[in-house]
Amino acid sequence: MELFLKIMAAALLGLMLFYLWPVYKRWQEHGAKAEKGDWAAAIVPLGAVAALVIVLIMAVR
Repeated sequence: MELFLKIMAAALLGLMLFYLWPVYKRWQEHGAKAEKGDWAAAIVPLGAVAALVIVLIMAVR
C-alpha cells in the first residue's frame, strides 16, 4: 500500500509539473523585470527577520 501511495504521489507531481509548464513559460516572457533598487528592497525585510530570529534565540538562552 505504501509503495502505491509513493507511485501515485510521483505521478501527481509529474502531472502538476506538466500542467504548470505553460504558465511558467508565460511568466518568464511577460513577467515583471527586476530594476535597480529591487534587491535592496528585498534585503532590508529579510535582514530584519534574521535579526529578529537572532534576538529571539538569544532571549531563550
